[in-house]
Amino acid sequence: MRVNIGKGSVELVEGDITQETTDAIVNAANEALAPGGGVDGAITRAAGPSALVERRKLGGCQTGEARIGPGGDLKARYIIYAVGPVYHDGGRGEADLLASAYRNSLALAAQHGLHSVSFPAISTGIYGYPTAEAARVALAAIIDFLKTEPMQVRIVLFGQSALRAWERALQELQ
Repeated sequence: MRVNIGKGSVELVEGDITQETTDAIVNAANEALAPGGGVDGAITRAAGPSALVERRKLGGCQTGEARIGPGGDLKARYIIYAVGPVYHDGGRGEADLLASAYRNSLALAAQHGLHSVSFPAISTGIYGYPTAEAARVALAAIIDFLKTEPMQVRIVLFGQSALRAWERALQELQ
């Protein structure tokens, strides 16, 4: 599903984020920016050792923030490391932190003159953020960004149920 919004577009796809050809892919990282499992592990392996060396030079990253480094062996030129929140009960500022992770990732992409970026569903894996709620928060932040900035945004999702949840959220927000 693809929709034009403001100066850009949002596209929802099921797939493998490590195969994306956008200017940058976003990696759902931890605050230490240390290699982990899940989508982070897949991106780290696909990007190869040169990207890992550069990643280590970035230091840490607070929840809600993002850092950018080279894409290494990926088709994407850059990796944006975004730290989403661990979900507790939804009452500890998780939505603001998740929206911030998306906004800061997009701002970094724009600052580096990038025109396209692919995101995973940040915080919905081991961090426990409910998929439908995360989709609404993330898409609201992305839509707000696209009102004034030109960017092609792809959300690369794992599985049909995640794709359907994000499609419903996008339809609700249009």
